[in-house]
Amino acid sequence: MEFVRLLLVFLHLLGMGMLVAMFFVQRRAGADAPLNKGWLHGSALQLLTGVALVGLAPLTDKDYDHFKIGLKLLVLVVIAGLAAANVNKPRAASWLAPTMAGLVVLNTAVAVFWV
Repeated sequence: MEFVRLLLVFLHLLGMGMLVAMFFVQRRAGADAPLNKGWLHGSALQLLTGVALVGLAPLTDKDYDHFKIGLKLLVLVVIAGLAAANVNKPRAASWLAPTMAGLVVLNTAVAVFWV
């Protein structure tokens, strides 16, 4: 079961990395570019693996702070909601990518520094 947990953590971190990378891809695409669909893929990967990790907690004897997990989920839902609302628009707003990147950094900070 420990291998499954570590695999989920690995995939969860890859999802976070994908979201960080999407910021740089978005910046490189220019101001007139539409929002990259990778934002949706990264947030979906984070959501699925995060829910799976919390669901496996009783089997792996891990105890998570449910308030922390709820806050991380809320931030991720905001990221995914912004991505879903703007992915089909012909041009992304100039504030969108930096805001979503800031939310990714916030989520990462909560994960690392909230003990």
